[in-house]
Amino acid sequence: MNFIFKMVSIIIFVAFFGCKNQNKSTHLKEEVTPQWKSIFNGTNLDGWTPKINGYQLGYNYKNTFRVENGVLKVSYDEYDLFTEEFGHLFYKTPYSNYKIRLQYRFVDQQVKGGQPWAAKNSGIMIHCQPPQTMLLKQGFPISLEAQLLGGVQQGEARSSGNLCTPGTHVEINAKKITEHCIESTGKTYYDNEWITAEVVVTKDSITHYIDHIPVISYSNPSIGGEFLETTSKEIQDKEGQALTGGYISLQSESHPIEFKNIEILEF
Repeated sequence: MNFIFKMVSIIIFVAFFGCKNQNKSTHLKEEVTPQWKSIFNGTNLDGWTPKINGYQLGYNYKNTFRVENGVLKVSYDEYDLFTEEFGHLFYKTPYSNYKIRLQYRFVDQQVKGGQPWAAKNSGIMIHCQPPQTMLLKQGFPISLEAQLLGGVQQGEARSSGNLCTPGTHVEINAKKITEHCIESTGKTYYDNEWITAEVVVTKDSITHYIDHIPVISYSNPSIGGEFLETTSKEIQDKEGQALTGGYISLQSESHPIEFKNIEILEF
């Protein structure tokens, strides 16, 4: 009887602490599971800083970036003429491994003075140089652009989700790509509907998604190429250096665009 009692006690002890440890392990696992986090509060531009070509960091020229009815808007209703006031709205935190997703739509007409190529043209810029390192007259940060495009002429294809590389190079299928813009397999959107864009950054591999469909993938980004000459000497001296992270910004290129549900998931 004594032996049986001891065996039963051992079994109960092992079962109790095994369950307890399992529950503890499960609880810890739940605590570290990455969660989507909103980085736009829908009320104001808290956490975001504009840098518009020709103006100091933080100066929101002609109220280009604004928030109305829960939507982050790029607007030109206070402009008489667009004269290369290319702008970028930077989020406050740099990231390395993450997903960013948002919804966007083009609205209204391009402002007078905008270039034809900039009609229905904007972007999510990732791996950006720190905004405070941009020159006063620097149209584009060193970055990788998930280009957001809309169709201008019915029947004329203009894929969204392309990659543009201001001051950067990438590799696709282990081959170095030096073209400034690389076309994706994304579809053309002619109307002003809301479209979901997502960029997934895992170590040195990046993929763009448009409406949940992967449209282009690339890897091993580095500093170099077109637009590098428009940056400071300090940035130019970093030519060839690998890009492993950086800031996120949203672009203004002369066509009104709206953004909402801007979220990030770090891992």
